[in-house]
Amino acid sequence: MRLDQLNKNEDAIILNIDANKTLKSRFNSFGITKGTKVSVLTTTMAKETIEIKVNRTKIALRVSEASKIEIEKC
Repeated sequence: MRLDQLNKNEDAIILNIDANKTLKSRFNSFGITKGTKVSVLTTTMAKETIEIKVNRTKIALRVSEASKIEIEKC
């Protein structure tokens, strides 16, 4: 399952990140790493971006970016 498929108020654990080196580095700087718990807080009306929570940080991601993160629901 991919992060962009997770529904609002659901939690998951990151299993893998299938992205280029630059995007992986960006994710890493936000704390988005393998084994980390993430929660989906909200999505925009057009479903172009999603707001997630990683640790105590809220992060907005494009759906195209979120689709590169493989997860498992908690």
